[in-house]
Amino acid sequence: MRLSLLDRSRTRYGQPEAAALEHSVQRAIDVEQLGYERFWVAEHHAVPGIASGAPAVLLAAVGARTERIRLGSGGVMLPNHRPLVVAEQFRMLAALYPGRIDLGLGRSLGFTEPVRHALGRLETSPEDFAREIAEVRGHLEGAAPLTARPADAGEVPVFVLATGSGVDTAAALGLPVVLGGPFLDSPELPERLAAYRRGFRPHRGSAPQVIVSVDALIADTDEEARELALPEVWAMARSRTTGLFEALEPVARIRQTRMSEKEARRVEKGLAATVAGTAATVRRRIEELIERTGSQEVLATGATYDREALSASDRELAQLLAG
Repeated sequence: MRLSLLDRSRTRYGQPEAAALEHSVQRAIDVEQLGYERFWVAEHHAVPGIASGAPAVLLAAVGARTERIRLGSGGVMLPNHRPLVVAEQFRMLAALYPGRIDLGLGRSLGFTEPVRHALGRLETSPEDFAREIAEVRGHLEGAAPLTARPADAGEVPVFVLATGSGVDTAAALGLPVVLGGPFLDSPELPERLAAYRRGFRPHRGSAPQVIVSVDALIADTDEEARELALPEVWAMARSRTTGLFEALEPVARIRQTRMSEKEARRVEKGLAATVAGTAATVRRRIEELIERTGSQEVLATGATYDREALSASDRELAQLLAG
């Protein structure tokens, strides 16, 4: 079982937003030493709770401070970019850090309507997404009318971040698929994955590959782990009310906040969906997920306000899956 990490460069209450980027770099250094397979970063625009809006820039900084771990995007949101520019950015990274660069592509639009207007893309279809992925891949493989430079950069594997129709897109293009969020609990998941494997069209010898993305946090007790998960879950619950995805807050501050009944329900639902608990609890839930999906790689996405507790969780997760 391979273990990888997606770090969203989460900002924290009472700390400079810019500190989140150095935290991401340090986390990459730490998990490389723990034996993680990949370290991926996110793309979110004008979101108070996330400092990373330019994955290629952050990956260049991470690459300069690490030696072996694979680096990638989870993901580049393709509707926000021209395919040639994406290919050029990741070819440059591949030239700087040979054999270490991945390109995860998603089709999410901006978090709010003003952001979508600022980015110049108000809608996107599965067909647009598939066509633009094919364009990016063509540039990366030297099969496009234009040559993305540097032309002699190494291979850049492409992954599709998918829910619903994205699974079909990955199958049609012969690409690995990364699944996460509520889709993992969907009753249609087994059939969608069976269809992915049946309909997979190999590209240059590729084979079906499923990576599952989970919010995983480990602590000494299940209750402590739920507390670790609370800041991220609370930020998401609040965003449904305020329209803003805010910085992570300390647990004590959250517990002093008067939640509405709707917010409290959202928090409980979010905590239940998080793979948080003791090592035994997390092992059981991950094993169940692996059995349902046939995945051979976990992309952990856990985040919390307490950085020391997060580092301890990263260590425990590495030991858990290594065992």
